[in-house]
Amino acid sequence: MFKIVLGVMGLACVPIAHSNLPAEVAKRGMTSRMIMEQVVSGHLTELNGRYKLRLSESTYARGGMIGVHHHAGPGLRFVESGVLTYVQAGHTTIYRAGDCFYESGAVQHLARNEGKEPVRLLNFELLPADWKGASAYPVPDSIMP
Repeated sequence: MFKIVLGVMGLACVPIAHSNLPAEVAKRGMTSRMIMEQVVSGHLTELNGRYKLRLSESTYARGGMIGVHHHAGPGLRFVESGVLTYVQAGHTTIYRAGDCFYESGAVQHLARNEGKEPVRLLNFELLPADWKGASAYPVPDSIMP
């Protein structure tokens, strides 16, 4: 597992020292599909070949949820449809269709659909170029606040 750290010198991947991490984040009624992934190339030469951009879509059925987790990298989120309840650092925010928000990746959070219709969420992420699989990883109880 890795964690993206954003600092004065830019982005860095740091291994997470928790070997007791569960294999997956708890989910119910939530599915994801990858739309596109592309390794970065262009004018930002310090990122070229080291990072990739990923676009995926998550769908939360009525009552669907994803448990407490972090992400491997930062990203923007766009609510395509529905109403998403998002809890981060003890603060609950309601996002509706058309809303955008930023996730640093470094802050634990959870999301659920408490509405009457499915939630569709677009996830735009920056990840290490060699990252495989889902970007969300679980937070063990020992490091939860």
